[in-house]
Amino acid sequence: MGVRGLQGFVARICPHACQTVDLRQMAEKHRIDHPDCPPVIVVDAMSCVRRWYTPESWVCGGQWREYLAVLEDFINAFMAAGIKLVFYFDGVVEEKKRDEWIKRRMKNTEEIARLFQFIKTYRTQPGREMFVLPSALPTFTRYALKSLGQKTVCTLQEADFEVAAYGLQHKCIGILGQDSDYLIYDTCPYFSIENLCLDRLVTVMYSREVLCRVLGISLTHLPLFACLLGNDIVPESMLEGFWNKCLTKSSLRSCSYSRRADILMSVAEYISKIPCSYSSLKKLEEILPLGSDKTLLCRGVSSYLLPGQQSPWVPYNETICQMLSLQQQSPLCQDKEIFQLAKEQHIQSENYSIFNILSHGEIDCSNSLEDDFDREIPGQALIYRPVRQHIYSILLESGKGGTCPLVKEWFVYFGNPLKQPDLIQPVQPSVTGGTPSLKTLWLAKGPDVEKQRYSTFLACFRLQDEMEELQALEAPVAGFCCLLAYLMIEVSSLSLEDLNAFLALVLCLKGKSAAQLKGLQVAQVDSRAVHLGAVLIRGLTTLLMANSACGFPFRMDDLMPWAVFDGKLFQEKYQKAHRGCSMEELLEGNESLYTPFQNLKSLICKICMAKNRTIQSRPRRNQLAEVLVALGYSEEEARDFNPRLHQPHRSHVVSPYHNQMRERHLQSQVNMNILLILRIRKLESEGEVEAVSPLSVSCSDYSSAHPSDYPCCFRELRDSLEGNAQVPWPG
Repeated sequence: MGVRGLQGFVARICPHACQTVDLRQMAEKHRIDHPDCPPVIVVDAMSCVRRWYTPESWVCGGQWREYLAVLEDFINAFMAAGIKLVFYFDGVVEEKKRDEWIKRRMKNTEEIARLFQFIKTYRTQPGREMFVLPSALPTFTRYALKSLGQKTVCTLQEADFEVAAYGLQHKCIGILGQDSDYLIYDTCPYFSIENLCLDRLVTVMYSREVLCRVLGISLTHLPLFACLLGNDIVPESMLEGFWNKCLTKSSLRSCSYSRRADILMSVAEYISKIPCSYSSLKKLEEILPLGSDKTLLCRGVSSYLLPGQQSPWVPYNETICQMLSLQQQSPLCQDKEIFQLAKEQHIQSENYSIFNILSHGEIDCSNSLEDDFDREIPGQALIYRPVRQHIYSILLESGKGGTCPLVKEWFVYFGNPLKQPDLIQPVQPSVTGGTPSLKTLWLAKGPDVEKQRYSTFLACFRLQDEMEELQALEAPVAGFCCLLAYLMIEVSSLSLEDLNAFLALVLCLKGKSAAQLKGLQVAQVDSRAVHLGAVLIRGLTTLLMANSACGFPFRMDDLMPWAVFDGKLFQEKYQKAHRGCSMEELLEGNESLYTPFQNLKSLICKICMAKNRTIQSRPRRNQLAEVLVALGYSEEEARDFNPRLHQPHRSHVVSPYHNQMRERHLQSQVNMNILLILRIRKLESEGEVEAVSPLSVSCSDYSSAHPSDYPCCFRELRDSLEGNAQVPWPG
């Protein structure tokens, strides 16, 4: 999280602390000064992914091949300058950060609700000001960089700590990221990803020394300074009274800074006047309202001390005790060999979420681009929960008898306020002969074991009976079909058109380059397709988890989104499928794909039939188009009608955590659609618009329409449309 306001303070109040640097020149100087040590930059990847994702389309589920090309260009720019990159990713959400994590998830939920409101209104992607990361982007970025030959590290604790420690220990020329905590750690230089000019390798370097000079403190003071401003350990809410005292006594309070800047300056002035000692820290702990935990300041300062560092604020033995307490936490997995292997794979970004479950039985998942107002598609967290329960059983070996621990899930989905984790019971998968042990799945060798791995993997998705046919497919297609079959069984609202769209996507994608996909134009964006794209992408992460738990029956590269998914291409296939386009058109006239398409479709339908699930045709239009078609307008007119009801900045989205409000939202959408049609008909009858074209009605003609304007017509039209099976009225 960093220190709130510090980055902006440095940019505005301490411009001399922001030095423009040429990374090529710094690398050359490093080579001269350290001939045996090549220049390395350690990258805080989590603070870079937003900057890295530059493909124009982001709302449709991700332009993964384009993104892969962007990452490759990024790496090549540094390689050309002889600079090695080491990428660090957050591997855990520490307990001290959980509250902040929850706040961000709630904020993201509101942003996503506004995003879907925009898409439904305008049927297009909004501007970058509403940008939301494609679902699971950080997860797949990790594997993308690894596939591009980069050293990629998944952390065991807070990422910024490990990044700072690596930079110091390996004499890196700097840290690349955007987190003000790197101004606090006493480590190598800190470079800005936000200000990076990639083609020239020029960016801004933030100087701790200049910052300290402006604040009138020393580098030794910075950890305490950060704690007294509020960070992950010391909450800001405890510090308001202290800040007010500092502001009152400060000689700088008349400066025309913002209140936050004044607080930073006055806190620094206060610190500069007290002795730099442990006793001073203890006095501060008595002054501050720290509640029952009087060690907060001590722990906060210690959290900034890298291995081998000491501070006059904290006794050496206190620092050692804290480090030991972290190392001595007892893992759930008691098999040391298995646990060590899981840990190594975690650090090297080789498995997915396994270490978190084996170490402390906890797992989390951030927001996805899901429409909380779509009641027909459950949240991805709930769709894939049965799979995860089987995975937990495999990992925690629940079949061995005794009490199997519950797994704590922090997953974002509609109706979950995230007040506490969901406690999930592991469930044994149905594997012939019983679930193999982790030692067998992970360590044993031979063709029989490979078969066990594959069958156990399929059992997580309840598809163990389809092993022979799935194994006959190419690995990426087999993984995709496993996921697709599971989805078609679990989500009853998925239709034959959805199945056709997914299959056309995976088959047509194979021959397309990143450049071709970049040039693909999608006239409109369908909100349901956006939702389904996010569900599929989260399904791929579930495949990764199952694959990791079962000893890697698939190569991880075969389960990556750039092998099977492209957001714009899926939008195109989805819309064509729901318009009733032929197989030939869906497959772009490529005759070589006709037979594979039919075979895969038959396989999925057969699997579903065996599970008593019949996939039915259910072509969908957007809701207003349904009303227009029901009233006799042509498909083309209905498809092209795009009313501009209001400006996006005026749109109001109700909280998605109230079912009653969601009902009202859906009802009001339906009512508005009826009112639009009634208004059009009224204008037609008065000769004010052409009788056949709803497209010619301006928004001002119907923006003030109300049911009371059409008391009889409104009820009659509503009643008649409710009887039309094509119109999805809320119940």
